[in-house]
Amino acid sequence: MEYFLTQLGIGVFAISGVLSAARTRLDLISIVFVGLLTALGGGTLRDMILDLPVFWLFDLTYFWVAVGASCLAFVGIRLILRLPPRLISYLDAAGIALISVQVIEKTLAFGYVPTVAVVMGIVTGISGGLFRDIVTQRPTLLLSRELYATPILVGCVGYLALMSLMPQAQARLLAIAIIFGLRSAIIRWQISIPLRLTLEIKDRP
Repeated sequence: MEYFLTQLGIGVFAISGVLSAARTRLDLISIVFVGLLTALGGGTLRDMILDLPVFWLFDLTYFWVAVGASCLAFVGIRLILRLPPRLISYLDAAGIALISVQVIEKTLAFGYVPTVAVVMGIVTGISGGLFRDIVTQRPTLLLSRELYATPILVGCVGYLALMSLMPQAQARLLAIAIIFGLRSAIIRWQISIPLRLTLEIKDRP
């Protein structure tokens, strides 16, 4: 089940990358590259930080799932673009929810403390989308007032708490639902950080 959810998250991330890149006129190779960067970038960065073997180098299934999802999105892009404009954001939310919870389990399994597991969940969840936005020259959500990392933080901390209260499988699904639900609500109602809680330093004349 865990393996399936991870592969599903990889595919969703790849599709969100292709949808983002579709706004720019790119060829198939470039589109697939963006899909791969979005799907595998966060996990690659995580494994490098933790000094672990990069996950997709030892199981190419992740690589081929990302390639396949990117190609399918490329072929069906005209149909996909007829869907609601916020689709990219909702797909990104689904990918974040699926991947972040899996990262918690992997980090704990390698003996790291819960705090490190939460940080790695956030890093993995946001990095793929951050790389995607930079490459496709879209405004990065991380540097906007929109709440992006907060749902991941809440879901990851909640997952750690839920694992002590119920079976792990149930805790996992509930944590995924929490992250996706919070992120979807933020997208739907455009919830952002109040200006008084932001920092802006203007140049002095």
